[in-house]
Amino acid sequence: MNLCDIGEIKALLARHGFHFSKGLGQNFLRDARIPQAIAENANIGRQTGVLEVGPGIGALTQQLCRRARRVAAVELDRRLPPVLAETMAEFDNLTVVEGDILKTDIPALCRRELGPGPWVACANLPYYITTPALSALIESRCFGSVTVMVQKEVAQRICARAATAEYGAFSVYCQYHGAPQIVLQVPAGCFVPAPKVDSAVVRLDLYPAGQNPLGPVDQALFFRVVRAAFGQRRKMLSNCLRQGFPQLAKEQILECLTDAGLPEKVRGEQLDLAQFARLTEEIGRRISADNPAAGEGR
Repeated sequence: MNLCDIGEIKALLARHGFHFSKGLGQNFLRDARIPQAIAENANIGRQTGVLEVGPGIGALTQQLCRRARRVAAVELDRRLPPVLAETMAEFDNLTVVEGDILKTDIPALCRRELGPGPWVACANLPYYITTPALSALIESRCFGSVTVMVQKEVAQRICARAATAEYGAFSVYCQYHGAPQIVLQVPAGCFVPAPKVDSAVVRLDLYPAGQNPLGPVDQALFFRVVRAAFGQRRKMLSNCLRQGFPQLAKEQILECLTDAGLPEKVRGEQLDLAQFARLTEEIGRRISADNPAAGEGR
C-alpha cells in the first residue's frame, strides 16, 4: 500500500471513518520520497531499535520497519491504531503504543518494546508539541540520535549559531546535548492537508554521558545562566545577569564577564556555548565564595 498516494489515503481513511483533527496537528505526507529520506538519515542499522512518535497512518513507520530491528510507535490518537493494524500488517517488528509521549516513561518503554540497544528516536512531530516532545526525547538519555521533522523556523533555531537572529535559549539547549544538522527541507505541499508553513528534518546526534565537548560543567547553573541571558534579549548581558542572580552585586557580575573573557557591553545572544560555559564557571565561583552552601545545593 502506497501510504503517500492521495487516492489510497482517502480510501483508507474512509474505510475507517477517520477525519483529520486540527487539535492534534495532523498532516499526512503525500510525497513518498520524504519518509524514505527521513529514514535514510536517521542513523538506523539492522540492530537498531527505533522509537517513533506520532506514526499517523504509517508512511514513515513503513520505512523504519524496513530498516530497523524493532520499532515502537507511540500514538496519541486512539482512532489510528486500527488504521495502523491494516497498513502495517506485513511487519512483525512493530509495536504500536497508545499514549502521550509527554506522559510516557521513555526509558521504560524502550527497554520493554525495543530490547537491547542501540536506540534512536524518529518522529514527524506535531508543531504544537515540538519543544516539549523534543526535550523529552533528549532528556530521556536513551538515544544515540533524535531525528525529527519540525516547522522550518524551529529547525533553523535548533541549528542556529551565536549572534544570529534565530539563536536563542532553545538553540543552546539542543546544542549542549548534541550536534544538530538540517538533513532535509520539506515544503508544505508535501502534506495533506497542507500546513501554512514549510518543514525541515533535523538530526541531533546526542553526546554520550560524560562526553560533552564543553567538559565538566554545572548543568543546572549553566541553563540558569542561559535563561537569564535570553530573558530580555534587548538588554546587555550584565543587566540580565543581575536580574537572574540577585545575590551578586553589579561589580561581581562585571568581574565574571571580564574573567570569562567577555566585554562589559556584550549581549547574551552573542555568546557561543563555550563562552556560556566559562561564564557559568565564573558565576559559580562567586556564588560559592559568598555562600558555600549554595554550591552544594545546586
